[in-house]
Amino acid sequence: MSDPLALRGVARTYRGEAGDLPVLRGVDLDLQAGEIVALVAPSGTGKSTLLHLAGLLERPDGGEVLIDGRACGTLADAERTAIRRLRVGFVYQFHHLLAEFSALENVALPQMIAGVGRREAADRARALLASFGLADRASHLPGKLSGGEQQRVAIARALANRPGVLLADEPTGNLDVGTSDKVFGELLKIVHDQGVAALIATHNTELARRMDRVVTLRDGRAVSV
Repeated sequence: MSDPLALRGVARTYRGEAGDLPVLRGVDLDLQAGEIVALVAPSGTGKSTLLHLAGLLERPDGGEVLIDGRACGTLADAERTAIRRLRVGFVYQFHHLLAEFSALENVALPQMIAGVGRREAADRARALLASFGLADRASHLPGKLSGGEQQRVAIARALANRPGVLLADEPTGNLDVGTSDKVFGELLKIVHDQGVAALIATHNTELARRMDRVVTLRDGRAVSV
């Protein structure tokens, strides 16, 4: 059975008036189901670029991204979008919730876009929110939630379509230490329980040590720490 996410020689170069800037020079990385991996590297070394490539938001200049063993580099945009919607979940440092929708609606909406019926999507959203301790906050708009609550809703939303891969870019970087620790604990549990392959970019070395393994980017390549 193929790993949910595999990168093979992935390269990315940004081109500008000042010349070419190679960011990734051949990244090889495999994530297994139920594994949570920390991506720890200095700013400007390509962490966000790597996440965007792994999540099919950008195309690499070289190498290949495989989701569930399927090479995605030459797929049409519509096929890549479908894979991203159904198999990949994203969490960002800033939650990006839709302000005019309740917590429940924010989690239900991605499911409905994917073709799930309204009632089933709402039931799934309630269950996810409850797993993150937000059962009594489901009807609240984001503006009525604390920062930690908003980020938990964002994580629930990322998991709404039962993705095989979860990618997170500093998901707790905007939270205080206590809230960050609690939110990450909930994320860690659900990743292991649901068999998600998760890649988490973070500057927080304490959180990184709680993950299954740690990788960094060195000279444009992934290296185990």
